Amino acid sequence: GISNLVMSWGHDEYMFQMLKANGCTIPEAGLNMIRFHSFYPWHDKRAYTHLESTDDAETMKWVKEFNKFDLYSKGDAIPDVEGLKPYYQALFKKYNIDGKLKW
Repeated sequence: GISNLVMSWGHDEYMFQMLKANGCTIPEAGLNMIRFHSFYPWHDKRAYTHLESTDDAETMKWVKEFNKFDLYSKGDAIPDVEGLKPYYQALFKKYNIDGKLKW
């Protein structure tokens, strides 16, 4: 399947590898969503379909859902970092990445 491909080294693959190396407990579908959301030839142009497994349909669903919030969701307003910190700290703790990370 698609998850067996060797991807080019960019921010998506780096984040995926870093989370895996640090014991992150985000479900596999979530990790794959991070890894493949910029792999437009696959999820947008439908290239590489000959490499897909049956599990990749589920990955595709989550990648497409994530992209609704990723690419064009930027705004001009500066976020309240201190106000957002507790929310993100709770997520880090939930998914076991709230300590020192291996980079």
